Amino acid sequence: MEEMEEELKCPVCGSFYREPIILPCSHNICQACARNILVQTPESESPQSRRASGSGVSDYDYLDLDKMSLYSEADSGYGSYGGFASAPTTPCQKSPNGVRVFPPAMPPPATHLSPALASVPRNSCITCPQCHRSLILDDRGLRGFPKNRVLEGVIDRYQQSKAAALKCQLCEKAPKEATVMCEQCDVFYCDPCRLRCHPPRGPLAKHRLVPPAQGRVSRRLSPRKVSTCTDHELENHSMYCVQCKMPVCYQCLEEGKHSSHEVKALGAMWKLHKSQLSQALNGLSDRAKEAKEFLVQLRNMVQQIQENSVEFEACLVAQCDALIDALNRRKAQLLARVNKEHEHKLKVVRDQISHCTVKLRQTTGLMEYCLEVIKENDPSGFLQISDALIRRVHLTEDQWGKGTLTPRMTTDFDLSLDNSPLLQSIHQLDFVQMKASSPVPATPILQLEDCCTHNNSATLSWKQPPLSTVPAEGYILELDDGNGGQFREVYVGKETMCTVDGLHFNSTYNARIKAFNKMGVSQYSKTLVLQTSEVAWFAFDPGSAHSDIIFSNDNLTVTCSSYDDRVVLGKTGFSKGVHYWELTVDRYDNHPDPAFGVARIDVMKDVMLGKDDKAWAITEGGITKGATIGVLLDFNRKTLTFFINDEQQGPIAFENVEGLFFPAVSLNRNVQVTLHTGLQVPDFYSSRASIA
Repeated sequence: MEEMEEELKCPVCGSFYREPIILPCSHNICQACARNILVQTPESESPQSRRASGSGVSDYDYLDLDKMSLYSEADSGYGSYGGFASAPTTPCQKSPNGVRVFPPAMPPPATHLSPALASVPRNSCITCPQCHRSLILDDRGLRGFPKNRVLEGVIDRYQQSKAAALKCQLCEKAPKEATVMCEQCDVFYCDPCRLRCHPPRGPLAKHRLVPPAQGRVSRRLSPRKVSTCTDHELENHSMYCVQCKMPVCYQCLEEGKHSSHEVKALGAMWKLHKSQLSQALNGLSDRAKEAKEFLVQLRNMVQQIQENSVEFEACLVAQCDALIDALNRRKAQLLARVNKEHEHKLKVVRDQISHCTVKLRQTTGLMEYCLEVIKENDPSGFLQISDALIRRVHLTEDQWGKGTLTPRMTTDFDLSLDNSPLLQSIHQLDFVQMKASSPVPATPILQLEDCCTHNNSATLSWKQPPLSTVPAEGYILELDDGNGGQFREVYVGKETMCTVDGLHFNSTYNARIKAFNKMGVSQYSKTLVLQTSEVAWFAFDPGSAHSDIIFSNDNLTVTCSSYDDRVVLGKTGFSKGVHYWELTVDRYDNHPDPAFGVARIDVMKDVMLGKDDKAWAITEGGITKGATIGVLLDFNRKTLTFFINDEQQGPIAFENVEGLFFPAVSLNRNVQVTLHTGLQVPDFYSSRASIA
C-alpha cells in the first residue's frame, strides 16, 4: 500500500488530506488549503455581472474559464490579473510535491467561524493546483464543493494499517500482541485473555473469531459515514443525477434543479460504478503486471549489460593485443632486413676500401720507384727501363680511371617503409555494430566490359547501382597475391576506374571492390578473376634511361651518343616466374664492350652494367655484330642464365636472384642493339628444368 501514499496527499500542503473537497475538475484539495489559495477577482468577472450582461456561462464552466486563465503559466513564477490594479502581483509558492500554488491577494477578514467554514471574500476565484483550471466561486463559497468522504475513509484505513501491531485490549499492564478478534464483541484478545475472558462455551461459543488483520479491516469497514447534500446540509444524498454526475438529495429534486435531468437511485448507481471501476481495474491490473515483468526484464538487462561489457572489454583488449603482437613481429622482421642491408653495405664498402688500399699502396710504390729511377745519371741504363715504366704508369692511371674512384655503394638505404595502408586501416578500425543502424553505401557493380589485363597490369572499372540513394565517399579495391592468398588493398579513392601495375606474369588474380562513407562500408562486390599475360611484351624505358641513350624503332632499338658506358632499362620489371628475352647486336665497332643482363630500378646509369651491386650482366664471350644474346631469368630456381646464338654461356651465370629486376643493357656510341620480347622459354631449358 505504500505506493498509494502519493494519491492520499494534498498537492498544496503535501500532507494527508484533511476534510478534502472535490473540485469540478475532479481533483481534490484540503478545505483549509483551498481557502489559502483563493484570489479575489474584479467586479466585472463576478457571476452577477456576467448574468447582467447576458452571458450564459455557468459558474462551473471551468473549461471556458480555463481559456482565459487568471494567472500566467510562464516560467517567471509570478501570477497576476492585468485588469485589477488594486491587487498587486504576488509571487507564487510551491507545495512540497512541486505543484505551484498562489497565495491570496489579501488576507481573509476576521470571522468568528473556523477558517475552513468562514465566508470567503466576494468574487473569489480558485485555481486547481494540479490542472491549473480556474473557477469563480458563487455565494456559497467553498461550501458549494462536495466533500470527499471516501477519500477520508481511505486515509483513515491507510494510517491505521501503518500503525504499530495490534495489542490486546484486556491486558492490564503491558498489553501483549493480539492474536484474534471477536467480530461480535469487537475486541482484540491475546491468547491468555481470550481463554480467561472469552471462553469457547455458552453463548460465546457462537462468536466468530478472526485474525487481527482481518478483524481490523472489518472494523474499518463497519461504520460508514453518510454524506450530506452541499446545498441542504440536513439532507442525505439519496439520488444520482446522470447529467451533472453528482449525488443529489430529495429536496434538490423538489426545488426543480434537476427536473430535466435523468436521475437514478443512489444505491444502483453506486453498484454500477463499482462494477465499472472493478472492470477498469482489471485492465489496469494487467498493465501493472506487465510493468512488473518489464521491470524484472530491465533489471536482468542491467546485469546482462554489465556482464557483456566485461566480456566485450576483455575481447577488445585481446584483439588489440593481438594486433600489437603482430605489429611487433613485423617490426622485428623489418629490422632484420634493415640489419641485413646494413651489413651488406658495410661489406661492399669495406671490400672497396681494401681493394683501393692495396691499389694505392702499389701505385705509391711505383711512384717512389720511378722517382728514384729519374735520379739516376746513367742515360743508357735509364733508357733500358724507361719505356716499360712509362707503360706501367699509363696502365696504372687507366686502372684508376675506370670507375675505381666511384663508390660502389650509396650511403642511403634503399628501403622505404610504406605504412600508409596500415595507418589508414587503424584509422578505419571501428565497431561494426555501431554502424549497423546507419545507412551505408550500396554494393558497387563491376563493369566487366571495361575490365581487362595487359602484360602484368590490370584495369578495373565499377559503378554504383542505378537505384542507390546513399552516396559513397570512396571505394576500396582489393586483390589477392595471384596465388590464392589473402586480399590486400591496392587502391583507396573516389575514382571508379583503376589500373594496377606490377603484377606477376602468367598469374590468376581475384579482385573485389567495396564502397564506404562516414557511416561505414558496403558489402564486397562479386569477385572478378583476372589472368595476366603468359609472356611479357615490353620495350626500353626512356623515362629511366641515361640522357645519352638514343631510342628508335618504337623504343626497341637503342644506341648511345657518348664514348662512355650508359645504362638503359626495360619498362617491365619481374619478381616471379620464368622470363626470356633476346637482344641482337646491330652495330659493333672497335670492341665497345657492351653488357647485357638485369638490374634494379636504382642502378647507376653512367657506368658499365655490373660495376655496382644493383646489376648482374655478361660483358664478353663471343659478342660480335649480328650476334643474338638471350637472357633467361628464372625466379623459380633463383638463377640468371645467358645465351649467345642459342648457346648457353656456362652452366649458370648467377644464383640466389631475388627481388624486382628489370632487363638492362649498357653500351656506348660504338654499339647498337635491338630488343625482342614476347618469347617463350627455350624448349631445351624447359625440358632440362622439368628433369631437374
